[in-house]
Amino acid sequence: MLTVEKIGGTSMSKFHDVLKNIIIGPCKNGDFYNRIFVVSAYNNVTNWLLEHKKTKEPGIYQKFVNNEDYNKALFELLDKLIEINRTFADIKLDQDAADEFITNRIKQAKNYLNSLADVLATGYVNRQNILLAAREILSSIGEAHSAFNSVNILENNGINAIFVDLCGFNDSEYLTIDERIHKAFKNIDYTHAIPIVTGYTKGTEGIMREFDRGYSEVTFSKVAVEVKADEAIIHKEFHLSSADPNIVGIDKSIPVGFTNYNVADQLADVGMEAIHPKASKPLEINGINIRVKNTFEPDHPGTLISKNYVCQESKVEIISGTDKVMAIEIHDPLMVGQVGYDLNVMQIFQKYNVSYILKATNANSITQVIWEEDYSENLYNELKEKYYEITVKPAALVCALGTNIAKPGILAKASAALAENNINIDAFSQSLKQVNMQFVISRDDYKKAIIVLNDALCVSQV
Repeated sequence: MLTVEKIGGTSMSKFHDVLKNIIIGPCKNGDFYNRIFVVSAYNNVTNWLLEHKKTKEPGIYQKFVNNEDYNKALFELLDKLIEINRTFADIKLDQDAADEFITNRIKQAKNYLNSLADVLATGYVNRQNILLAAREILSSIGEAHSAFNSVNILENNGINAIFVDLCGFNDSEYLTIDERIHKAFKNIDYTHAIPIVTGYTKGTEGIMREFDRGYSEVTFSKVAVEVKADEAIIHKEFHLSSADPNIVGIDKSIPVGFTNYNVADQLADVGMEAIHPKASKPLEINGINIRVKNTFEPDHPGTLISKNYVCQESKVEIISGTDKVMAIEIHDPLMVGQVGYDLNVMQIFQKYNVSYILKATNANSITQVIWEEDYSENLYNELKEKYYEITVKPAALVCALGTNIAKPGILAKASAALAENNINIDAFSQSLKQVNMQFVISRDDYKKAIIVLNDALCVSQV
Protein backbone atom coordinates (compact mmCIF):
# COMPACT_ATOMS: atom_id res chain seq x y z
CA MET A 1 0.00 0.00 0.00
CA LEU A 2 1.52 3.31 -1.16
CA THR A 3 0.59 6.39 0.86
CA VAL A 4 1.37 10.06 0.34
CA GLU A 5 1.43 11.87 3.68
CA LYS A 6 1.53 15.59 4.46
CA ILE A 7 2.98 16.88 7.71
CA GLY A 8 1.84 20.33 8.84
CA GLY A 9 4.07 23.08 10.19
CA THR A 10 3.20 22.69 13.88
CA SER A 11 3.91 18.96 13.66
CA MET A 12 7.18 19.57 11.79
CA SER A 13 8.39 21.80 14.64
CA LYS A 14 7.91 18.79 16.91
CA PHE A 15 9.84 16.43 14.66
CA HIS A 16 10.79 14.28 17.63
CA ASP A 17 7.11 13.25 17.77
CA VAL A 18 6.91 12.91 13.99
CA LEU A 19 9.88 10.55 14.02
CA LYS A 20 8.46 8.49 16.88
CA ASN A 21 4.75 8.50 16.00
CA ILE A 22 4.63 8.70 12.20
CA ILE A 23 7.87 7.54 10.60
CA ILE A 24 9.29 4.89 12.95
CA GLY A 25 6.42 4.01 15.31
CA PRO A 26 3.96 2.43 12.85
CA CYS A 27 6.70 0.24 11.31
CA LYS A 28 6.80 -2.61 13.79
CA ASN A 29 8.57 -4.90 11.30
CA GLY A 30 11.16 -2.31 10.27
CA ASP A 31 9.59 -1.70 6.85
CA PHE A 32 9.69 2.09 6.66
CA TYR A 33 9.00 2.42 2.95
CA ASN A 34 6.15 2.74 0.42
CA ARG A 35 5.43 6.13 1.97
CA ILE A 36 6.05 9.61 0.57
CA PHE A 37 6.10 12.60 2.92
CA VAL A 38 5.28 16.13 1.76
CA VAL A 39 6.45 18.58 4.41
CA SER A 40 5.45 22.09 5.37
CA ALA A 41 7.86 24.70 6.70
CA TYR A 42 8.42 24.69 10.45
CA ASN A 43 5.82 26.58 12.48
CA ASN A 44 5.82 30.36 11.82
CA VAL A 45 8.59 30.28 9.18
CA THR A 46 6.25 31.08 6.28
CA ASN A 47 4.67 33.81 8.42
CA TRP A 48 8.14 35.38 8.83
CA LEU A 49 8.82 35.08 5.11
CA LEU A 50 5.50 36.41 3.79
CA GLU A 51 3.03 37.65 6.41
CA HIS A 52 1.23 36.12 9.35
CA LYS A 53 -1.58 33.98 7.97
CA LYS A 54 -4.12 35.12 10.57
CA THR A 55 -3.02 38.53 11.86
CA LYS A 56 -1.51 39.68 8.51
CA GLU A 57 1.55 41.03 10.35
CA PRO A 58 4.05 41.76 7.50
CA GLY A 59 7.12 39.62 6.91
CA ILE A 60 10.14 39.90 4.63
CA TYR A 61 7.97 40.06 1.51
CA GLN A 62 6.51 43.40 2.58
CA LYS A 63 10.02 44.79 3.05
CA PHE A 64 10.78 43.86 -0.55
CA VAL A 65 7.52 45.47 -1.71
CA ASN A 66 8.34 48.69 0.18
CA ASN A 67 12.01 48.70 -0.96
CA GLU A 68 13.17 48.37 2.65
CA ASP A 69 16.20 46.44 3.91
CA TYR A 70 15.05 42.92 3.07
CA ASN A 71 18.68 41.70 2.92
CA LYS A 72 19.13 42.39 6.62
CA ALA A 73 15.78 40.73 7.32
CA LEU A 74 16.85 37.63 5.37
CA PHE A 75 19.97 37.17 7.49
CA GLU A 76 17.99 37.78 10.67
CA LEU A 77 15.72 34.99 9.45
CA LEU A 78 18.76 32.80 8.84
CA ASP A 79 19.70 33.15 12.51
CA LYS A 80 16.20 31.96 13.48
CA LEU A 81 16.39 28.98 11.11
CA ILE A 82 19.77 27.97 12.52
CA GLU A 83 18.24 28.17 16.02
CA ILE A 84 15.56 25.75 14.80
CA ASN A 85 18.33 23.41 13.62
CA ARG A 86 19.70 23.31 17.16
CA THR A 87 16.43 21.89 18.47
CA PHE A 88 17.00 18.68 16.49
CA ALA A 89 20.56 17.91 17.55
CA ASP A 90 19.40 15.15 19.90
CA ILE A 91 17.71 13.26 17.05
CA LYS A 92 20.91 13.30 14.99
CA LEU A 93 20.52 16.32 12.70
CA ASP A 94 24.00 17.05 11.31
CA GLN A 95 24.30 20.68 12.44
CA ASP A 96 27.09 21.63 10.04
CA ALA A 97 25.34 20.18 6.99
CA ALA A 98 21.98 21.69 7.97
CA ASP A 99 23.47 25.14 8.63
CA GLU A 100 25.40 25.07 5.37
CA PHE A 101 22.32 24.12 3.34
CA ILE A 102 20.04 26.84 4.68
CA THR A 103 22.81 29.46 4.58
CA ASN A 104 23.38 28.75 0.89
CA ARG A 105 19.64 28.80 0.16
CA ILE A 106 19.22 32.17 1.89
CA LYS A 107 22.20 33.59 -0.06
CA GLN A 108 20.69 32.33 -3.32
CA ALA A 109 17.35 33.91 -2.44
CA LYS A 110 19.08 37.19 -1.61
CA ASN A 111 20.82 37.21 -5.00
CA TYR A 112 17.57 36.46 -6.83
CA LEU A 113 15.71 39.20 -4.94
CA ASN A 114 18.48 41.72 -5.58
CA SER A 115 18.27 40.95 -9.30
CA LEU A 116 14.50 41.36 -9.23
CA ALA A 117 14.87 44.67 -7.41
CA ASP A 118 17.30 45.89 -10.08
CA VAL A 119 14.90 44.92 -12.86
CA LEU A 120 12.02 46.54 -11.00
CA ALA A 121 14.01 49.77 -10.68
CA THR A 122 14.27 50.11 -14.47
CA GLY A 123 10.54 50.70 -14.74
CA TYR A 124 10.38 48.60 -17.93
CA VAL A 125 8.55 45.61 -16.44
CA ASN A 126 5.19 44.84 -14.90
CA ARG A 127 5.64 45.55 -11.18
CA GLN A 128 3.02 43.00 -10.11
CA ASN A 129 4.74 40.15 -11.96
CA ILE A 130 8.06 40.95 -10.28
CA LEU A 131 6.41 41.04 -6.84
CA LEU A 132 4.75 37.69 -7.51
CA ALA A 133 8.14 36.23 -8.46
CA ALA A 134 9.61 37.54 -5.20
CA ARG A 135 6.76 35.97 -3.26
CA GLU A 136 7.41 32.63 -4.94
CA ILE A 137 11.14 32.75 -4.10
CA LEU A 138 10.54 33.61 -0.46
CA SER A 139 7.79 31.07 0.11
CA SER A 140 9.95 28.18 -1.10
CA ILE A 141 12.67 28.69 1.54
CA GLY A 142 10.78 27.24 4.50
CA GLU A 143 9.87 23.93 2.86
CA ALA A 144 13.39 23.42 1.49
CA HIS A 145 14.77 23.94 5.01
CA SER A 146 12.44 21.44 6.71
CA ALA A 147 12.69 18.83 3.93
CA PHE A 148 16.51 18.85 3.88
CA ASN A 149 16.63 18.53 7.67
CA SER A 150 14.13 15.66 7.65
CA VAL A 151 16.16 13.66 5.12
CA ASN A 152 19.34 14.29 7.10
CA ILE A 153 17.72 13.12 10.35
CA LEU A 154 16.28 9.97 8.77
CA GLU A 155 19.58 9.03 7.11
CA ASN A 156 21.42 9.50 10.42
CA ASN A 157 18.84 7.23 12.08
CA GLY A 158 19.45 4.41 9.62
CA ILE A 159 16.46 5.02 7.31
CA ASN A 160 17.02 5.53 3.57
CA ALA A 161 15.54 8.85 2.48
CA ILE A 162 15.55 10.97 -0.70
CA PHE A 163 15.40 14.78 -0.77
CA VAL A 164 12.86 15.68 -3.48
CA ASP A 165 13.45 19.41 -3.89
CA LEU A 166 10.64 20.76 -6.08
CA CYS A 167 11.69 24.38 -5.46
CA GLY A 168 13.74 24.53 -8.66
CA PHE A 169 16.33 26.90 -7.19
CA ASN A 170 19.18 25.41 -9.17
CA ASP A 171 17.57 25.02 -12.58
CA SER A 172 16.01 27.23 -15.24
CA GLU A 173 13.75 24.56 -16.70
CA TYR A 174 10.46 25.95 -18.00
CA LEU A 175 8.16 23.34 -16.43
CA THR A 176 4.60 23.46 -15.19
CA ILE A 177 3.91 22.26 -11.65
CA ASP A 178 2.61 18.93 -12.96
CA GLU A 179 5.60 18.48 -15.28
CA ARG A 180 8.08 19.14 -12.48
CA ILE A 181 6.37 16.64 -10.18
CA HIS A 182 6.21 14.03 -12.96
CA LYS A 183 9.92 14.43 -13.72
CA ALA A 184 10.90 14.27 -10.04
CA PHE A 185 9.05 11.02 -9.36
CA LYS A 186 9.69 9.24 -12.65
CA ASN A 187 12.57 7.07 -11.39
CA ILE A 188 12.04 6.85 -7.62
CA ASP A 189 11.85 3.41 -6.02
CA TYR A 190 9.47 3.85 -3.06
CA THR A 191 10.16 0.33 -1.79
CA HIS A 192 13.72 1.13 -0.67
CA ALA A 193 13.66 4.80 0.34
CA ILE A 194 11.31 7.42 1.78
CA PRO A 195 11.00 10.49 -0.47
CA ILE A 196 10.77 13.71 1.58
CA VAL A 197 9.17 16.32 -0.66
CA THR A 198 9.11 20.12 -0.38
CA GLY A 199 5.58 21.44 0.02
CA TYR A 200 6.49 24.20 -2.42
CA THR A 201 6.69 23.37 -6.16
CA LYS A 202 8.14 25.74 -8.75
CA GLY A 203 6.05 25.96 -11.91
CA THR A 204 5.45 28.28 -14.85
CA GLU A 205 1.96 29.10 -13.58
CA GLY A 206 3.27 30.08 -10.12
CA ILE A 207 1.91 27.98 -7.27
CA MET A 208 1.57 31.03 -5.00
CA ARG A 209 -0.22 32.96 -7.73
CA GLU A 210 -2.70 30.11 -8.17
CA PHE A 211 -3.16 28.84 -4.61
CA ASP A 212 -1.41 31.29 -2.23
CA ARG A 213 -0.93 29.81 1.27
CA GLY A 214 -2.64 26.53 0.34
CA TYR A 215 0.26 25.56 -1.90
CA SER A 216 1.71 22.74 0.23
CA GLU A 217 -1.60 20.87 0.16
CA VAL A 218 -1.76 21.35 -3.61
CA THR A 219 1.70 19.77 -3.95
CA PHE A 220 0.54 16.96 -1.66
CA SER A 221 -2.54 16.37 -3.80
CA LYS A 222 -0.67 16.45 -7.11
CA VAL A 223 2.00 14.04 -5.84
CA ALA A 224 -0.71 11.61 -4.64
CA VAL A 225 -2.38 11.69 -8.06
CA GLU A 226 0.97 11.36 -9.89
CA VAL A 227 2.02 8.19 -8.02
CA LYS A 228 -1.55 6.80 -7.86
CA ALA A 229 -1.48 6.60 -4.06
CA ASP A 230 -3.77 4.18 -2.26
CA GLU A 231 -4.45 6.78 0.42
CA ALA A 232 -3.54 10.40 1.11
CA ILE A 233 -2.87 11.16 4.79
CA ILE A 234 -2.72 14.57 6.46
CA HIS A 235 -0.99 14.74 9.85
CA LYS A 236 -2.14 17.68 11.98
CA GLU A 237 -1.72 18.70 15.59
CA PHE A 238 -5.40 17.98 16.29
CA HIS A 239 -8.23 15.66 15.27
CA LEU A 240 -10.93 16.71 12.85
CA SER A 241 -13.54 17.06 15.59
CA SER A 242 -17.13 18.03 16.24
CA ALA A 243 -15.98 21.52 17.29
CA ASP A 244 -12.86 23.53 18.07
CA PRO A 245 -11.45 22.14 21.35
CA ASN A 246 -10.13 25.62 22.19
CA ILE A 247 -13.75 26.79 22.35
CA VAL A 248 -15.74 23.80 23.62
CA GLY A 249 -13.03 22.01 25.59
CA ILE A 250 -11.19 18.80 24.74
CA ASP A 251 -13.74 16.66 26.63
CA LYS A 252 -16.56 17.90 24.39
CA SER A 253 -14.59 17.92 21.12
CA ILE A 254 -15.53 14.58 19.57
CA PRO A 255 -13.27 13.17 16.81
CA VAL A 256 -15.12 12.60 13.54
CA GLY A 257 -14.54 9.07 12.27
CA PHE A 258 -15.86 9.41 8.73
CA THR A 259 -17.10 12.18 6.44
CA ASN A 260 -17.20 13.00 2.74
CA TYR A 261 -15.67 15.49 0.34
CA ASN A 262 -18.82 17.61 0.28
CA VAL A 263 -18.58 18.29 4.02
CA ALA A 264 -14.82 18.96 3.65
CA ASP A 265 -15.67 21.62 1.04
CA GLN A 266 -18.22 23.21 3.38
CA LEU A 267 -15.57 23.41 6.12
CA ALA A 268 -13.07 25.01 3.75
CA ASP A 269 -15.66 27.60 2.77
CA VAL A 270 -15.74 28.93 6.35
CA GLY A 271 -11.98 28.79 6.82
CA MET A 272 -11.69 25.49 8.73
CA GLU A 273 -9.69 23.59 6.14
CA ALA A 274 -9.44 19.84 6.54
CA ILE A 275 -7.81 20.27 3.11
CA HIS A 276 -7.64 23.17 0.64
CA PRO A 277 -10.62 22.77 -1.76
CA LYS A 278 -8.38 23.15 -4.83
CA ALA A 279 -6.24 20.32 -3.47
CA SER A 280 -9.13 18.01 -2.63
CA LYS A 281 -10.76 18.02 -6.09
CA PRO A 282 -8.03 16.01 -7.91
CA LEU A 283 -8.03 13.45 -5.08
CA GLU A 284 -11.81 13.17 -5.17
CA ILE A 285 -11.88 12.81 -8.97
CA ASN A 286 -9.19 10.12 -8.87
CA GLY A 287 -10.90 8.15 -6.12
CA ILE A 288 -8.18 8.69 -3.51
CA ASN A 289 -9.46 8.88 0.06
CA ILE A 290 -7.98 11.35 2.55
CA ARG A 291 -7.25 10.41 6.15
CA VAL A 292 -6.75 13.23 8.67
CA LYS A 293 -4.69 12.05 11.66
CA ASN A 294 -3.49 13.58 14.91
CA THR A 295 0.33 13.52 15.03
CA PHE A 296 0.30 13.09 18.79
CA GLU A 297 -2.23 10.22 18.90
CA PRO A 298 -0.72 7.78 16.39
CA ASP A 299 -2.92 4.82 17.38
CA HIS A 300 -6.13 6.72 16.59
CA PRO A 301 -7.39 5.93 13.04
CA GLY A 302 -8.31 9.58 12.46
CA THR A 303 -10.99 10.80 10.03
CA LEU A 304 -11.48 9.15 6.64
CA ILE A 305 -12.79 11.51 3.96
CA SER A 306 -14.26 9.69 0.96
CA LYS A 307 -16.45 10.56 -2.00
CA ASN A 308 -19.64 8.65 -1.26
CA TYR A 309 -19.73 8.23 2.53
CA VAL A 310 -23.10 8.98 4.13
CA CYS A 311 -23.64 8.31 7.82
CA GLN A 312 -26.26 5.58 8.39
CA GLU A 313 -27.97 7.55 11.13
CA SER A 314 -29.07 11.12 10.63
CA LYS A 315 -26.94 13.41 12.80
CA VAL A 316 -24.83 16.56 12.88
CA GLU A 317 -21.13 15.68 12.77
CA ILE A 318 -19.38 19.06 12.98
CA ILE A 319 -20.09 22.55 14.31
CA SER A 320 -17.85 25.18 12.75
CA GLY A 321 -17.85 28.78 11.63
CA THR A 322 -16.07 32.12 11.77
CA ASP A 323 -16.46 35.50 13.42
CA LYS A 324 -14.54 37.34 10.70
CA VAL A 325 -17.32 38.05 8.22
CA MET A 326 -19.50 40.96 7.14
CA ALA A 327 -23.20 40.74 6.30
CA ILE A 328 -24.25 43.03 3.45
CA GLU A 329 -27.95 43.49 2.76
CA ILE A 330 -29.31 45.17 -0.36
CA HIS A 331 -32.92 46.29 0.07
CA ASP A 332 -34.99 47.72 -2.77
CA PRO A 333 -38.82 47.93 -2.97
CA LEU A 334 -38.50 47.72 -6.77
CA MET A 335 -36.61 44.41 -6.65
CA VAL A 336 -39.69 42.18 -6.45
CA GLY A 337 -40.34 40.35 -9.72
CA GLN A 338 -37.35 41.81 -11.55
CA VAL A 339 -35.52 39.21 -13.63
CA GLY A 340 -31.72 39.34 -13.26
CA TYR A 341 -31.68 41.80 -10.36
CA ASP A 342 -29.08 39.86 -8.39
CA LEU A 343 -27.01 39.32 -11.55
CA ASN A 344 -26.28 43.05 -11.57
CA VAL A 345 -25.37 42.89 -7.88
CA MET A 346 -23.01 39.99 -8.49
CA GLN A 347 -21.25 41.86 -11.29
CA ILE A 348 -20.27 44.50 -8.74
CA PHE A 349 -18.99 41.82 -6.35
CA GLN A 350 -17.02 40.27 -9.21
CA LYS A 351 -15.51 43.66 -10.06
CA TYR A 352 -14.01 43.79 -6.55
CA ASN A 353 -13.02 40.09 -6.61
CA VAL A 354 -15.38 39.28 -3.75
CA SER A 355 -16.94 35.85 -3.29
CA TYR A 356 -19.80 35.28 -0.87
CA ILE A 357 -20.07 32.48 1.70
CA LEU A 358 -23.83 32.71 2.23
CA LYS A 359 -26.71 34.21 0.28
CA ALA A 360 -30.30 34.64 1.52
CA THR A 361 -33.10 36.42 -0.35
CA ASN A 362 -36.72 37.48 -0.09
CA ALA A 363 -39.00 39.62 -2.27
CA ASN A 364 -37.04 42.83 -1.93
CA SER A 365 -33.82 42.03 -0.02
CA ILE A 366 -30.62 40.15 -0.76
CA THR A 367 -28.27 39.35 2.13
CA GLN A 368 -24.75 38.16 1.37
CA VAL A 369 -22.06 37.20 3.87
CA ILE A 370 -18.45 37.81 2.80
CA TRP A 371 -15.04 37.64 4.45
CA GLU A 372 -14.25 40.81 6.39
CA GLU A 373 -10.86 41.10 4.64
CA ASP A 374 -12.67 41.28 1.26
CA TYR A 375 -14.91 44.16 2.32
CA SER A 376 -13.95 47.68 1.20
CA GLU A 377 -15.39 51.18 1.28
CA ASN A 378 -15.22 51.23 -2.51
CA LEU A 379 -17.49 48.19 -2.70
CA TYR A 380 -19.89 49.77 -0.22
CA ASN A 381 -19.93 53.11 -2.02
CA GLU A 382 -20.69 51.55 -5.39
CA LEU A 383 -23.52 49.48 -3.96
CA LYS A 384 -24.89 52.54 -2.13
CA GLU A 385 -24.77 54.58 -5.33
CA LYS A 386 -26.78 52.03 -7.31
CA TYR A 387 -29.28 50.58 -4.83
CA TYR A 388 -32.02 51.94 -2.60
CA GLU A 389 -30.72 50.86 0.82
CA ILE A 390 -27.48 49.14 1.89
CA THR A 391 -26.95 47.72 5.38
CA VAL A 392 -23.52 46.46 6.44
CA LYS A 393 -23.02 44.60 9.71
CA PRO A 394 -19.99 42.87 11.24
CA ALA A 395 -21.20 39.34 11.84
CA ALA A 396 -20.39 35.74 12.69
CA LEU A 397 -21.37 32.56 10.90
CA VAL A 398 -21.98 29.22 12.65
CA CYS A 399 -22.62 26.03 10.72
CA ALA A 400 -24.02 22.60 11.58
CA LEU A 401 -22.63 20.06 9.12
CA GLY A 402 -23.10 16.38 8.41
CA THR A 403 -23.31 13.83 5.63
CA ASN A 404 -26.87 12.96 6.66
CA ILE A 405 -28.81 15.79 8.31
CA ALA A 406 -31.88 15.65 6.04
CA LYS A 407 -34.19 14.73 8.89
CA PRO A 408 -37.17 16.60 10.37
CA GLY A 409 -36.33 18.18 13.68
CA ILE A 410 -32.57 18.86 13.34
CA LEU A 411 -33.09 22.46 12.20
CA ALA A 412 -35.71 22.97 14.89
CA LYS A 413 -33.34 21.58 17.53
CA ALA A 414 -30.53 23.88 16.38
CA SER A 415 -32.63 27.04 16.29
CA ALA A 416 -34.25 26.18 19.64
CA ALA A 417 -30.83 25.74 21.26
CA LEU A 418 -29.78 29.18 20.00
CA ALA A 419 -33.06 30.78 21.11
CA GLU A 420 -32.87 29.25 24.59
CA ASN A 421 -29.49 30.93 24.99
CA ASN A 422 -30.77 34.30 23.75
CA ILE A 423 -28.84 34.11 20.46
CA ASN A 424 -30.74 35.75 17.62
CA ILE A 425 -30.50 34.40 14.06
CA ASP A 426 -30.01 37.35 11.68
CA ALA A 427 -30.08 35.23 8.51
CA PHE A 428 -30.14 31.54 7.57
CA SER A 429 -29.28 29.34 4.59
CA GLN A 430 -29.54 25.66 3.68
CA SER A 431 -29.44 24.04 0.23
CA LEU A 432 -31.39 21.02 -1.03
CA LYS A 433 -28.33 18.80 -0.43
CA GLN A 434 -28.82 19.45 3.30
CA VAL A 435 -25.25 18.98 4.46
CA ASN A 436 -24.81 22.44 5.97
CA MET A 437 -27.11 24.68 8.01
CA GLN A 438 -25.67 28.20 8.17
CA PHE A 439 -26.72 30.72 10.83
CA VAL A 440 -25.71 34.40 10.71
CA ILE A 441 -25.48 35.78 14.23
CA SER A 442 -23.92 38.60 16.23
CA ARG A 443 -20.15 38.41 16.63
CA ASP A 444 -20.48 38.70 20.39
CA ASP A 445 -22.42 35.42 20.41
CA TYR A 446 -19.99 33.42 18.26
CA LYS A 447 -18.20 31.28 20.85
CA LYS A 448 -21.35 30.77 22.88
CA ALA A 449 -23.18 29.60 19.74
CA ILE A 450 -20.44 27.05 18.94
CA ILE A 451 -20.67 25.65 22.49
CA VAL A 452 -24.48 25.61 22.49
CA LEU A 453 -24.81 23.87 19.12
CA ASN A 454 -22.05 21.37 19.88
CA ASP A 455 -23.78 20.45 23.16
CA ALA A 456 -27.23 20.21 21.58
CA LEU A 457 -26.40 18.47 18.31
CA CYS A 458 -23.14 16.55 18.81
CA VAL A 459 -22.40 15.81 22.48
CA SER A 460 -26.02 14.85 23.13
CA GLN A 461 -25.82 12.14 20.45
CA VAL A 462 -22.80 10.37 21.95
